[in-house]
Amino acid sequence: MTFPPPKNESPAQRVEEATVAARDALERLIAAANEAGWGSEEITAALLKAAQFLSDANKRDPDPADDPSISDAPAREQIGHGELYD
Repeated sequence: MTFPPPKNESPAQRVEEATVAARDALERLIAAANEAGWGSEEITAALLKAAQFLSDANKRDPDPADDPSISDAPAREQIGHGELYD
């Protein structure tokens, strides 16, 4: 899925452009979800919940790209003796 770049510099115009582009993208996403067997109401509720989750995450960490990757984290010692359980 592609998303068009902004055409305006004015914050109000950018919000309007983003809203139109997001609405178009969501309509295509909902149509694809409908084709896969999801109902419009349930997929819309799921999208709202997902959008709120992403909004909250962005408020907590606005630029996660600056975070160290997991591979950069120091290794921890193993807890336990490495037993395998069925």
